[in-house]
Amino acid sequence: MNEILTNGTSLGEIRISDDVLAIIAGTATHEVEGVHVTSKNFAKGVKISIEDGGVMVNISIMVKFGYKIHKVSEEVQKRIVTALETMVGMKVIEVNVTVAGLRYEKPARSLPSQKRSRKK
Repeated sequence: MNEILTNGTSLGEIRISDDVLAIIAGTATHEVEGVHVTSKNFAKGVKISIEDGGVMVNISIMVKFGYKIHKVSEEVQKRIVTALETMVGMKVIEVNVTVAGLRYEKPARSLPSQKRSRKK
């Protein structure tokens, strides 16, 4: 576990674990329509690195079948940048999204009462 040192305050240093940054990025990703949530572990599939005073994010996602992959991926990038810059106050240098797969979701099953036809 690495820690990121922010500017600190007059009271001392503030260190944020890269695991925390991964959770923030993962949480932002799970809020995007079209992203299939595979785990309740929001940091899964997220790698964080710090270079030149900024955050670099590499994330793997699954997209729900029928959604435009490039639109979902762009929205993931925007949400991650907004979340990290707002919550942590660090500049996000780049967000690299890898679409690891598509998820086809079966339509909900009809209830038995909906299958009956009415007699005339």
